[in-house]
Amino acid sequence: MDEVKKLLEGFADRAAEGLPDADIDADVSRGRLALRRIKRRRRVTGVLCVAAASALVLAIGNQVKWWGNGSEVADGTAGTAGTVEPETSAASPSTAPPVTPQSSEPVSMFGASVVELVANKQPWSTITCSLAPKGWSAETPIAANQVVLSQPTMRTADAAVKVILQTAPQARSLSQVRVTDASGKTFHIGTLGGRLSGQVKLADQWLLVELPAGTVEWPDDVLRRFMNSCTVN
Repeated sequence: MDEVKKLLEGFADRAAEGLPDADIDADVSRGRLALRRIKRRRRVTGVLCVAAASALVLAIGNQVKWWGNGSEVADGTAGTAGTVEPETSAASPSTAPPVTPQSSEPVSMFGASVVELVANKQPWSTITCSLAPKGWSAETPIAANQVVLSQPTMRTADAAVKVILQTAPQARSLSQVRVTDASGKTFHIGTLGGRLSGQVKLADQWLLVELPAGTVEWPDDVLRRFMNSCTVN
């Protein structure tokens, strides 16, 4: 504004002294140029003022945010700055559960161990079977018409926990009998005296197999395989 004032005062002085019109036009042009410079300066100043105000707002905002975090730390509602507290899962046990050893023996759908038949390498008497239950062996002495199988770890006089094979000229009467024809033989499977039993006719003799009660499970197909591997001399 001082520059405009000076220009106007100079213009008045020159007009009073009778200066030509050309000089007056030049002074007016200089006055307009000065006014434009002043407007530009005001715009630049306004932009700078806005930028300064924005920076001040950001600075104040960051400071308030920083103080807010500090209050959280002081109240104990947040951890140390920059540190993430690990979360402890209540569902995960601190120690691994014990591993239950698994048996190699087959298990039936009812949870009982199923007998496993293996090759029989032990000579018997007049009754001979190429298969035998795994872990079972014939008790000695072996009678002519009877073979008793037991487990070495369960030697007992109780015949109910043993496998008894015996021959007879006549078939025994079984209850709840199931008859199956296979390999040219007729197999009878049922119960005798409360024990699972099976019998088959071999030559002119009947072979009766009485199974142990409550030890291992003998499915019908396994019992048929066992009896089918036997011969009577």
